[in-house]
Amino acid sequence: MKLPRLLVLLLSLAASMTATPASPAGNFLVRDLGVPIKAVNWVRLHPGRGPDGKASLLASMGQNNGGLFVIDIDLATGHCRQFNAPSAKMQYPTASFRSPRTGALYVGEHTTGHLLRYDPAHPERGLEDLGAIDGEHATFPTGITEATDGTLWIGAYPDCTLTHYDPATATFTRLGSTDDTNKYLYPIAGADGTLAALSKVVHPHLIVIDPKTGAKKALGPEISPEDKAQHLLFYKGVDGLLYLETHAGNFRVRGDQLEPAAYLPPPLPPFYAAGNLTIPFRDPLPMPDGSIAMWDDGDDGAGTFHRIRLASTNPTVATRVLPLDWKGGGSNLFVLHRGLDGNLYGSSFLPEHIFRCAPDGSGMINLGRCSLMLGEAYTIGNFSDGTMCFGSYPHSNISLYDPKRPWRFGADSDGNPRDIGRLDDVGIRPVGMAIIPALTKPDGSPVHEKMWIGNMPDYGIWGGTLAWLDPKTMASASHRNLVPDCAPFSLLFLPDSKQLLVGMSVEGGTGTKPKAKHGAFVIWDPIADQPVYSGDFGIKNLPDVSALVPADHGQVYALLSYTRWTAELLGAGASRIALVDPATRKVLAEAPIPAEFGRMTEQIQFTLFRGPDGVYGITEKVLYKVKPGTCELEVVWRAPEGDQLDIPGPWIGKTFYFATGWRLRTLTLP
Repeated sequence: MKLPRLLVLLLSLAASMTATPASPAGNFLVRDLGVPIKAVNWVRLHPGRGPDGKASLLASMGQNNGGLFVIDIDLATGHCRQFNAPSAKMQYPTASFRSPRTGALYVGEHTTGHLLRYDPAHPERGLEDLGAIDGEHATFPTGITEATDGTLWIGAYPDCTLTHYDPATATFTRLGSTDDTNKYLYPIAGADGTLAALSKVVHPHLIVIDPKTGAKKALGPEISPEDKAQHLLFYKGVDGLLYLETHAGNFRVRGDQLEPAAYLPPPLPPFYAAGNLTIPFRDPLPMPDGSIAMWDDGDDGAGTFHRIRLASTNPTVATRVLPLDWKGGGSNLFVLHRGLDGNLYGSSFLPEHIFRCAPDGSGMINLGRCSLMLGEAYTIGNFSDGTMCFGSYPHSNISLYDPKRPWRFGADSDGNPRDIGRLDDVGIRPVGMAIIPALTKPDGSPVHEKMWIGNMPDYGIWGGTLAWLDPKTMASASHRNLVPDCAPFSLLFLPDSKQLLVGMSVEGGTGTKPKAKHGAFVIWDPIADQPVYSGDFGIKNLPDVSALVPADHGQVYALLSYTRWTAELLGAGASRIALVDPATRKVLAEAPIPAEFGRMTEQIQFTLFRGPDGVYGITEKVLYKVKPGTCELEVVWRAPEGDQLDIPGPWIGKTFYFATGWRLRTLTLP
């Protein structure tokens, strides 16, 4: 019997509100409010034949609490045999492939870069760990393909590596990097023995590989991600052969040659275009028995992936919906925010779900998606009327939500949240947001309240954007390269001067290496919509200006630190705190963050913020306070061994809200 929707919601709510008892930590009280989101990422269906020769359906799903898992779905009942990864560190099934020959499912996982296997003929083996694909050179597998001899070829990030795996001998042959600049590789094997791969993202191009020797050769056009008129689409057709669709012509890939193709067949499901970073869970997949499988709840408001729809090409066979009974553990939180309605809101990370709860944790609910994007909300802001604005990865999509109205996500005018879309075709990660109140032009005419956003650039390019949106008129504008090859990373409105202070980052789009040597400060006139200053405020060797927080007397505290990825790439030194005066454009004080504070968190843009009586910051290990008027730092609370802080949230009175992984937590001062 199907439970009423309200009853299901109430049962889920009761489970989500289970909190661990409050525990003292020194003179502070630490409490877990619960796990707001139990969702899954990188979801893929894998149709095939089971060991009995009948239709079989598997699915691979990623999660943070407990690691990724595979489910073997009973097509009569929907019951799932669930097989979790051998290690909880194996969280994202970024590459997955089910062999048509054997029915076994192979998963290339991030974050440890191992190859896993589930064989329905041997469920007692569970999800087996076959070993590391290529160590630190292949921590994010991008694609798996099966050659005609039954062996596998695996592409991976960060070194654009190619690896050969032979299931018969359980041996890896690691062929190393295929490109000095690109980081992503997507291999596909054809039915005629051809093996090729798409190399991305700085200069996308096709390479062909000799399966016997591993020799590699570049073929066809090479494109620039900046040029929207150029494109490459590499895929496997329904005939089992490989094809390349480009702006310069269409080709069949045969051996180590390109042959002009007058006709391009459609792709062979479930084989998708190589290099497509979009998770293809929306598409219906044909089953061996002629039925068609697709998610019934994968792309709706909640995206829960607990219902499979089985349709038939035979009109006399009724469609069935199977309820699935797999269990999730929890999704990492990415941003925490307090709305003007007094509630706490937050976004999970891959997939992007929004939760809401009261400050005491009661009423905790997974509201579902807020955007057409399925990454995470990077930033959340409040307009003066209580409307909330979400900036979401990828494509820096903007969504508007009115808490006074029921939640019903959509891109239509009645959607709440309503997905507005991109403000430009460059931004992808909306790292910084500021709401600038209504202003007045010199001639006395009004300027509406606006949302301003700083965006990192898209994959493979440099130079992010500063964009704004007027929620009343839906007018918008975007500006790129405020500083060459840099991106706006942190934003702060300066009410005294009615200007916007922008902190710039050297980081380019994912898959690139920084071109700029130093970050910068930019002062922007939001009325004239133009810059009035760009420089370093006299700070030597300025890295990214990754966070900006108002201090007293119009001064500003700035966190000077690269993101973790850029810091590792450049071998950068310690993060710093600086006190700056935007009016005089000078630095007043500066100090390093002590090494004993531990590492900066991954979402560094959140790690400096206002507290109840001044400016605070976090690292993974400590909550610290900045002594007013100086850059002296005092440890307020140190996480016990084995614990850490990941995402800071708001202060409400003496209570500080934060996240550790998938857990929403509080720290209350004595």
